[in-house]
This record gives sequence, C-alpha cells and structure tokens, in this order.
Amino acid sequence: MALLEIDALSVRFGGVAAVTDVSLAVAAGEIHGIIGPNGAGKTSLINAATGMVVPQSGSIRFADREIAGVAPHLISSFGLGRTFQHVELFGDRSVFDNVLTGFYRHQSYGLLAAALRFGNAARSERRTREQVRLLLDAFDLAAFAGTRAGLLPFGIQKRVDIARALAAEPLLLFLDEPVSGMSEAEAEAAVATMRKLAREHGITLVVVEHNMRVLMNLAERVTVLNQGRLLATGTPAEMQADASVVDAYLGGDA
Repeated sequence: MALLEIDALSVRFGGVAAVTDVSLAVAAGEIHGIIGPNGAGKTSLINAATGMVVPQSGSIRFADREIAGVAPHLISSFGLGRTFQHVELFGDRSVFDNVLTGFYRHQSYGLLAAALRFGNAARSERRTREQVRLLLDAFDLAAFAGTRAGLLPFGIQKRVDIARALAAEPLLLFLDEPVSGMSEAEAEAAVATMRKLAREHGITLVVVEHNMRVLMNLAERVTVLNQGRLLATGTPAEMQADASVVDAYLGGDA
C-alpha cells in the first residue's frame, strides 16, 4: 500500500481551477519528483496535502489515514512535513535555533523539567543540540550557526530550511523547489545530502523542482502536471523521452 495516495483531487480558487482530478501514489522510501511548467498546480497540490488549502473534491490518504481538509498542525503530527518555495524561517533567530525548532515534535519532557533543566529534559536537550550540529555540518552550515537567518543569502536560507525540515524526521517530506537560489555546486551537494539523510532515517521525499538536471538525478519516479492536470508518470528516463512532456515544457515547434 502507498504511504501517500491522492485520488481524483481538485483544488479551485474562486473560478480558477488550480488542480483538476489529479491522482498519484508515493511508496514508502521512494524519492518522487513532481514537475510541470509555471501554473501547473504543483504547489497547490502540496498545499492541499499539507492542509494549507481545502480541496473541493477528492481523497488524500497518508499512512492509511484520510487527511483531506485536516488542519496543518495535525497533519504535521502524523509525520508529513514540508518546506516552502519561499523560505519561512525565523529571520531574527540564529541558524542554530531555526534548525533546533525542527526537533520540537520529538521532545517528550514536561514544562517543569524544561524550566529547571534537570533529568530527562537536560539529557534530551544535550542530544538534540548535538543532532543540530550534525545537521549543520551535513549541509555545510556550521560557519553560520550563530548568524541570524534573515541576514543570509537566499541559497543558504534554503539549506537551513531543508535542514530544519529533516530535523523533524517526518515519514514523508515535501520539498518545494529546494535548490532554488543555489549554485550548481551547492545544489549537487544539497541533493546528495538529502538523499543520504532520507535513506538513513527512512524519510520518503516528494520533490517539486524546476532544475531538471537536479531532479532527474534525484528522483526515482516523476509525475508531470500541466495546467492543473496529470500529464504523465514514470521513470526519469521515460519522462525525458515522452513527447507530451517535452511539448508541455518547450512547445510543439521546439
């Protein structure tokens, strides 16, 4: 059974159809890519799956639980995470603190123990801070640990955003254009780190990305959307050879 199963999903904003009758399935442990031209409905699909918008029709099942229309904080607690196309960091807090917030859902001690910093709270905090340092090292962010996130270039902020999302160790993580703003070398390094950490921690990835070279090297299967509808699904090689996919991106004359 698929970890995430979307069936006949439709999302509308007034009279505008952003997603129309889209179905897809993502297996546990898979790295699944979603591509399409601007306005294809990619982010609207993520927003529906993570509770940011309520779909007009269709089903979204995650870990055998119906989540269409469920509040975002509950969906997050089920183990479904995301990053945003435009990073949503705490700009006035340090990079270290931003990544630290990703571990919040795994903290199990009470308010009193946290306030007095004793027992399990103290031990848990030490472990968590060490895990933050490991993530910062993995994404080459250690040098920015004490820097306010809002002062950093966009490409570095994207790396902080990915590190924070992985810190939560979701069962499935949506990555919305994770390497935008990065140089080619930074993108390749970030992709290698994402793949490695996802494998180590059993995280399923669903990646929306416009950098086709990056996505085709990362994804095992690819879903193509066009004008809010499902166009094709298959392996990266099949999608690159599919005339309808090439036409959607480049036009028939090209």
